[in-house]
Amino acid sequence: MRSKTVVFSFLLPFIFCTSDAQSILRFEADDGLEVVADKYFVSDTLPWILMFHQAGSSRGEFREISPKLIMLGYNGLAVDLRVGREINYVSNQTALAAQTNDYPRNMKDARIDMKAAVDWVTGRSDKPVILFGSSFSASLALILATGNPAAGAVIAFSPGEFFGQPDLVKKAVSNLEVPVFLASTYRERPYVEELSSGIAAEYKTLFTPAETSGTHGARALWESEDSSREYWLGLLMFFRHISELQIKK
Repeated sequence: MRSKTVVFSFLLPFIFCTSDAQSILRFEADDGLEVVADKYFVSDTLPWILMFHQAGSSRGEFREISPKLIMLGYNGLAVDLRVGREINYVSNQTALAAQTNDYPRNMKDARIDMKAAVDWVTGRSDKPVILFGSSFSASLALILATGNPAAGAVIAFSPGEFFGQPDLVKKAVSNLEVPVFLASTYRERPYVEELSSGIAAEYKTLFTPAETSGTHGARALWESEDSSREYWLGLLMFFRHISELQIKK
C-alpha cells in the first residue's frame, strides 16, 4: 500500500493540472457527416489519445479528464460521436448534425466517427494512437484497435455487449494484441472479464476499485466521484507500463 501511495503522491501535480491548449476541430466521417472534437495539441513530437464518450453524452465527458491526460505527454482529441446529447454544458454537435441531416445514428454507426478521428491523426502523425472509450464506445474502441496498425493501446471504461448480438464484442476482440486497460465497477467486473476472455493475459490489465463499488464509464475519473483517485492510480500505472514497453522497443 505504501508504494501505491508514493507513486500517487508523486503524480498528483500532473493529474490535477489543467491546460488551455484546447481548440475546436472538424473533420468528415466516411459517410460525409461532419464530426466535431476538442483538440488538445501540445507538440508534433507527441503521440495522441483519442477520447470517445458514452451514450447520451458528448465530448464534454472529457472536459475535466483531457487536460490531465495531456500532462502525461500526449496530444488529445475528445470527439463528439453521432450518438449522444449533452454533458457538462457541452452539446453534442456531431449528434445534432446527424439528426438534422438524417444520418444513421445507431451505436454501431459511431464506429465510423471513431475511425475518422484515427484517420485524421494518422494523416499527421506516425506514432501509434491510444483509443480511450467509455461504455459503448469502449467496446467499439476495442473492436477498432483489433488488427489496426495505428492502434498502440486501448483504455476501455465499462465495455459491454451493447449492440444486440450475443458475444459480438467478445468474438471481435479475441485477436487483439495491444496493451488494454479494462476498467469496471464491482458489478460489471464479471461481464468485462467474460468479454475480454479471448484477449491474451499479457496484453490486458483489469481494474476495479477496491474501496467503492465504482462508477460506470469515463466519468469514474471525475473528481466528484468517490472512486476517482483509485481509478486514476490504476490508469497511471497502466501509462507507466506502456511507456516501459515503448522504451524496450
